Amino acid sequence: MDVYDLFSSCRKGDICRVRYLVEQRDVDLNVRDKWDSTPLYYACLCGHEELVQYLLASGAKCEANTFDGERCVYGSLSDSIRRLLKDYKCVSVRAMQRNDFNYFLHMLLEQGQHSDVKFQVHGQTFPAHRCVLSARSEYFTEMFETKWNGKSLITLKHPLINPAAFGAILQYFYTGRMDIDINLVEDSRRLAKQCKMTDLIEELENKCKQVYDFVSSKPGTYVHVLSLEPHTCQLQEEMAQLADSALPTELQVGFGELPFNRVNRFPTYPDICFRVEGYDFLCHKAFFCGRSDYFKALLEDHFSEGEQLQSQPSTPMLTLHNIPHEIFIHIMYYIYTDDTELRMEDVFDVLCVADMYLLPGLKRLCGKTLAKTICEENVLHMWKTAKLFRLSRLEDQCTEFMAKIIERLVEQAEFAEIIKEDAASLEERQETDSVPLVDDIRYHIASNVQTYSAIEEANQKLEALEELLSSINIDC
Repeated sequence: MDVYDLFSSCRKGDICRVRYLVEQRDVDLNVRDKWDSTPLYYACLCGHEELVQYLLASGAKCEANTFDGERCVYGSLSDSIRRLLKDYKCVSVRAMQRNDFNYFLHMLLEQGQHSDVKFQVHGQTFPAHRCVLSARSEYFTEMFETKWNGKSLITLKHPLINPAAFGAILQYFYTGRMDIDINLVEDSRRLAKQCKMTDLIEELENKCKQVYDFVSSKPGTYVHVLSLEPHTCQLQEEMAQLADSALPTELQVGFGELPFNRVNRFPTYPDICFRVEGYDFLCHKAFFCGRSDYFKALLEDHFSEGEQLQSQPSTPMLTLHNIPHEIFIHIMYYIYTDDTELRMEDVFDVLCVADMYLLPGLKRLCGKTLAKTICEENVLHMWKTAKLFRLSRLEDQCTEFMAKIIERLVEQAEFAEIIKEDAASLEERQETDSVPLVDDIRYHIASNVQTYSAIEEANQKLEALEELLSSINIDC
């Protein structure tokens, strides 16, 4: 429903609604409809310049000389929007951090923190992580165990290996995305064939055909860069193998039973062991430090590698206290895959630990799980939880639900107390200043009112709310 609302609002040019959907509802800006069109494309097509500016600043993808970029430019209603698109350089850091897992993977490749292998290709050096390459490619798994076994510097001298194409292949391994100069597509395809990446070869061929058809039908356009978008599910599944392998043997259930499950037969090269309630989890600093500032400070700034794992003397060990191993498993899978299957009986514990370990994305995931259970009996508790853990989307969903049941809610003493507390929490609040909770409920009552009967119902709800405010002496 939110996605449909986003497309509709972009066609209308309703920037307030788009801002609400993006910032409060966490709707993906780069979602595509059945015509392979994005919200930005419709905003350009319908001539909403201010909205186009907002979408670009918030992370809508429109790189110059790419398929999406050229399509938006070609379809723009006005020259001013075309100029705006052409002046657009790159996704801002703020926009990249909206999807922090993609940002993490991008920075892991760019900065090479905690890398354990380097590739040298005709004078260019590419730091990498054997765990990532092994999880993503059986070819690299085999090479690390045979020809490249024990090597930290691997020199690739073949004259047909182009450094830029090799960098693009690494980008694909790490992020699932590939941006390659159109003139280097054949070099990339050759490398993909060498690495036995049949899926990538097929993607490149399909994208080349799509670009060719587009350029042929739009005279005057030219695409310089070929971009492949990531298949998030596949990337997560393959990164999950690292979490599977990190599980202690006694906690692994059913692994190795299926012929395509590689978890028991490829090394992941761990460099840190977390001991939790006596269980040893063999993990990777690159992931834990890159995903959590808590672990970054713990492992890089304050960790003395005094303890060693007896079974692997070269692997330092750190004992984590006050966390059940079941909850740590959720933390670990989230760190490696940006996802974890949450049960309602665990979600509050995971939320507390995610807050302690500075994992805002996992907190949002907990918020999504909690949102599915909002009901009249728990909505006030949920709202308090959302406020406590700064879960803006859950908070908004709670106030939206409150707006629906406001006529019954005003009869509850707890609701009146919550409004008083929210008013008191504002520093230097004047008597007539607004109260955020009240404002949010009013907004949801009034939003999307389109019929006379709906207007009458909304007025009744607003009257009920005003009566409560009057009874507790709050003027806002």
